[in-house]
Amino acid sequence: MALVTTREMFAKALRSDYAIGAFNVNNMEIIQGIVEAAQEENSALILQVSAGARKYAKPAYLLKLVEAAIEDTGLDIALHLDHGEDFDICKKCVDDGFTSVMIDGSKHPFEENIRLTKEVVDYAHAHGVVVEAELGKLAGVEDDVKVDARSATFTDPDEAAEFVERTGVHSLAIAIGTSHGAYKFKGDPYLDFERLKTIHGLIPETPLVLHGASTVLKEFVDKCNQYGGDIPGARGVPEDMIRESTKYGICKVNIDTDLRLALTAEVRKFLAENPAEFDPRKYLGPGRQAIKSMVQHKIKNVLGCSGSM
Repeated sequence: MALVTTREMFAKALRSDYAIGAFNVNNMEIIQGIVEAAQEENSALILQVSAGARKYAKPAYLLKLVEAAIEDTGLDIALHLDHGEDFDICKKCVDDGFTSVMIDGSKHPFEENIRLTKEVVDYAHAHGVVVEAELGKLAGVEDDVKVDARSATFTDPDEAAEFVERTGVHSLAIAIGTSHGAYKFKGDPYLDFERLKTIHGLIPETPLVLHGASTVLKEFVDKCNQYGGDIPGARGVPEDMIRESTKYGICKVNIDTDLRLALTAEVRKFLAENPAEFDPRKYLGPGRQAIKSMVQHKIKNVLGCSGSM
């Protein structure tokens, strides 16, 4: 039981056509729900921290919570920085004990993205830490990452191959039609599987990453709206599309929105039905259980990574 990198878990996922869930964490209840699900499914696990989570919970608290989860469950867990915007934040996370960092240079021109990514790779690899990078731009909003639909671009397969060769990056987040947030599609859901197949064919040994991959489960959206929420029309990536993507090199699937919805739905329901209650344990407990059940479903039925430890 330890903090580990993603090297071994991705190698196994590539060989066996499944993906590892990378779940964004912000507090104790979210972490507990996720790790309890992974423990019951004996699944490899990535817990990831965004810039927003670092500001909200502070890195020292999050690191200790993850260490406590490892001690409590006996799981090996990769601790990952999600969407690091510059070298300094990646370096800080490496120095703090993260085992994986993402440098998101997708907002920069191609050559600058390569330069920045290579700088992070050189530092991280010297400290035994793996690096994820991004090529292409996903639409949507996630914490400090905001890209409108007009600025979104799909990943160019030839650029992806060149990028990996020149940077030495361990895994690559690609844009094939997913988006951040709860409103992923206005029309019919679409992922560019032909583009994905081409990219995987050019860099078959590189683990590919799917960002913006929450399915935005209808049960949680409906429950939020039933108990005072206002998120009409929220739609995510169909689960069968995520499962299909694992056949073509997708080894890491990022999940954040579904966690937020599961927790919020149960908190809203409890407080609406129990207006006299003010004990946080009473309403956060059901939220934690909802996260556990949802994550267990993802691991078993969507990602296919049960038994991957």
